[in-house]
Amino acid sequence: MTLLTLVCVLPASILLAAVVPPTKEVPVVETVHGVEITDEYRWLESLEKDSADVAAWTTTQNDATRATLEALSCRSALASALEPWMTLGSIGLPTMTDAGIVYRQRLGTQNQPVVMFRASLTADARTLLDVNAMDAKGLTSLDWSQPNEQGTLLAYGTSRQGSEMSELHVLDIASGKALTDAITGKVQLSGWMPEGKSFFYSGLRDAKDPYSRETRYHVLGNDPATDKVLEKQTTPSEIPSSAPSSDGKWIIGTLSKGWQANDLWIAPMDLWLKTGELKKTVLAEGIDGRFEPIDTIGDTLYITMSFGTPKGSVMAINLHHPERAAWKTTIAERNDMVMDRVSFAKDSIVVTYSKDVCTQFERFAIDGTSQGGITLPGLGTASISTDIKRADAFVQYTSYDAAPTIFATNVHHPKLTEWAKTSVPSDLSKYLVEQKRATSPDGTQVPMFIVRKRDLVLDGNNPTLLYAYGGFNVSLTPSFNPTIVPWLEQGGVYVVANLRGGGEYGEDWHAAGMQAKKQNVFDDFYACAEWLIENKYTQSARLAIEGGSNGGLLTGVAATQRPDLFSAAIVAVPLLDMVRYHQFLIARYWVPEYGSSEDMEAFATLYAYSPYHNIKSSIKYPALLITAGENDSRVHPLHARKFAAKLQRDSANDLATEPILLWVDRDAGHGQGKPLALRIRDEVDQWSFVMWQTGVCK
Repeated sequence: MTLLTLVCVLPASILLAAVVPPTKEVPVVETVHGVEITDEYRWLESLEKDSADVAAWTTTQNDATRATLEALSCRSALASALEPWMTLGSIGLPTMTDAGIVYRQRLGTQNQPVVMFRASLTADARTLLDVNAMDAKGLTSLDWSQPNEQGTLLAYGTSRQGSEMSELHVLDIASGKALTDAITGKVQLSGWMPEGKSFFYSGLRDAKDPYSRETRYHVLGNDPATDKVLEKQTTPSEIPSSAPSSDGKWIIGTLSKGWQANDLWIAPMDLWLKTGELKKTVLAEGIDGRFEPIDTIGDTLYITMSFGTPKGSVMAINLHHPERAAWKTTIAERNDMVMDRVSFAKDSIVVTYSKDVCTQFERFAIDGTSQGGITLPGLGTASISTDIKRADAFVQYTSYDAAPTIFATNVHHPKLTEWAKTSVPSDLSKYLVEQKRATSPDGTQVPMFIVRKRDLVLDGNNPTLLYAYGGFNVSLTPSFNPTIVPWLEQGGVYVVANLRGGGEYGEDWHAAGMQAKKQNVFDDFYACAEWLIENKYTQSARLAIEGGSNGGLLTGVAATQRPDLFSAAIVAVPLLDMVRYHQFLIARYWVPEYGSSEDMEAFATLYAYSPYHNIKSSIKYPALLITAGENDSRVHPLHARKFAAKLQRDSANDLATEPILLWVDRDAGHGQGKPLALRIRDEVDQWSFVMWQTGVCK
């Protein structure tokens, strides 16, 4: 494939950026733990539907951003280069049922994935559910779907315009017709009962209160208003969840207390169904560790545990003797690997490990005896779909230089047979994937993946994009990203850093980047950037950074703490006012990760790095593209609005050439469920901005 040459040229008489007028200031002064804080842009905390002034201000910002980005003459060529890579299509991991397999598939030009059914591996595929037919604009998204074990019914959730306010519906698989059952309130299925005609789910008691989550039980055909409530949320940062064991004999419940800890309990199903008595046996409570249920086999509950084994272990709990002293280690912690996921197959346990941020599988007998691995095509990321009644399984594999491929296999005889593969329009072997390590100031070795053309000369002058996340126990593992291909073809370098705060090396790695230790995340990021410069990959003038959500916080901090180190930053759907973040939408869920300014010690940490509060006047900052979704149900767009307004006022940038751009997407939320056209537009926006600011567009 020959990519179009990307050249940005504008007449000298035309400004490269449309500069917006100054934002009005309405100062609000408050004292927090003895610190006086003036917030000139508090008025921008309203949503557009509640404030005509905010709506008008946002329109001015959006118009300027569109005018700036669409004036770049490389935009058309970039769109042409990106389109074949963004219309590849995809197939998800199948779920096995008694009647056949259910999976998601998106053809290249479809806005949203479609749920498909096959009676066998080689049978003809049949469309079960196509949300594209529900909405010509593609703004209705399929949030989740799960068939029952019999393969007769499919529960699924849909929402609109990125709101993630899922409505549960049920489809008859044989007829393709929807049942009358419909449940609203940001609903998520917890699990089908074995008879396949009832299920547990969680949802909001009050759709306007994000902390009103309940777990309930629904029998098909019954009025959801009469559904039995199992548990109710009582604390904003703690989330209850309950599901049936696969045999339906037990209710297994957790109470999440952040991304590092949860309580665990179990109760007999029959007693609750017949009498309403929830006779809990509490297995773990008030302990700083994760205790995640896998399933029961007979009267033994199997769980994964991080407490005392931060890289993960599998424990067996005899439910007749549930005291912790009687727990037995089935699969011990490995020093060289992190236990990512554990699943049951027939007479087997399959553990997904991460070693140096790449997947390895190992099979075990139920008693924990190793049965060997499953050989994967290379160093990348893999996931497996199993079923406790079956030895058959499906494996998906991907890497930066390998498009997703799905293999059929058998866990007892694990030879991989290709079942579905993503076809790509160009040879990926010309790209090189390296793993390097930078040294953080405290001596911690921070890994990063570097993707580039094999023949690229490391002369210190290559445009480079550095991406990271660093939080919530999330691991950034190697995966195929088709949108980077035009960048690589232009001599660009793409880097993904595995910072502390993530889950790449277990709970200790996560804990080293949360709450009072959050600065470690930022220091790791700067160490990676400095390593790239020292090792002649790039220079500050050609180094851009990107992050979204918690990663948007990361790039917002980086732009304000180390403005000298980067030429440009994409700050997507970010948290930026860390003094007030917990007061909006669902943000109290994140207090266990960040802390809250309501606590004096946590306030000191948050205020020290809060990007909004650390903008200084007369400082030249990187050029910024800040994005938000007006319908975001997670991160409020106020963060992006206030940050942009303050930077536009205080920065020493030449805003015509080093702009502070804000884009608030009025048809989107946190980024999920966007139709294809909007996804392409966003990628063109971001890559053209990066290419402009790193000198690819000349």
